[in-house]
Amino acid sequence: MTPLVYLAAALAEIAGCFSFWAWWRLDRSVLWLVPGMLSLAAFAWLLSLVDADYAGRAYAAYGGVYIATSLLWLWVVEQRAPDRWDLIGAAVCLAGAGIILLGPRTA
Repeated sequence: MTPLVYLAAALAEIAGCFSFWAWWRLDRSVLWLVPGMLSLAAFAWLLSLVDADYAGRAYAAYGGVYIATSLLWLWVVEQRAPDRWDLIGAAVCLAGAGIILLGPRTA
């Protein structure tokens, strides 16, 4: 369940941030900020659903998913394909997120 929550949180965060980007950088209506703020609130709520003992660890692991999802957003929404360096970087980040989230812990 955690990977799906992370993915949903990443999409909510990116969509929320993109609404600000669209308003500020793409000259969209200020009304874009309303769904953006709701999306950012959804992001915070979703991230709190992650089954982790510590918030910092959940957030650190989320970072890798966020990076990979951002590149997916780049490709699908902004219609700019990630290059090989983007993909290599995302793979490294996802590997790091997996180590953080799934690594064995001692008591």
